[in-house]
Amino acid sequence: MANVGRLFVAVALTDEVRAALAAHVMGAMKDRPLPGKPVPPPNWHLTLRFLGPCDDAAYDRLLAGLAEAELGGPFAITFGGLGAFPRPARATVLWLAIDGGAGRLEQLAARSEDAAQQAGFAPEDRPFHSHLTLSRIRPHQDLRPLIEQVDSFPMSLPVDRLIVYRSHLGRGGARYEELESFELST
Repeated sequence: MANVGRLFVAVALTDEVRAALAAHVMGAMKDRPLPGKPVPPPNWHLTLRFLGPCDDAAYDRLLAGLAEAELGGPFAITFGGLGAFPRPARATVLWLAIDGGAGRLEQLAARSEDAAQQAGFAPEDRPFHSHLTLSRIRPHQDLRPLIEQVDSFPMSLPVDRLIVYRSHLGRGGARYEELESFELST
């Protein structure tokens, strides 16, 4: 069987929200760079389910599962403040919270999880937490002062589709290719 590649299911940001968000986060940093290895704004997305390597048969089953899933209608999300995994005092990931619409993202993540399991992927071992990853940090850092200084982001993002992406890893960093799109409709 052929390998389709490393896949994940996500919600994309609009160019308008991406640009405004980048300006907001960078402006709040007060001329300091993001800690760790920042995710470039063109790669920002809201991951619903990371799948990893996928062969043709599992890919076809995944697409069938997503096509049959009750995804619900379009909605909007709003952003909150910064947070960190596993916790702000020993952060390895800096992220932006999702406030409004987080419950609907959780529903989409659950539908994506169902489709992934039907396709033969092992169940996700961590609970879903809606967020936008901004930076990966090694070794861990105490980000409490940074998290306290950045306010919530006042813009909303319309969510009207899920996307299956292929991740291409390389020397210039990850590049994401949209493979399939599933419209949210009532």
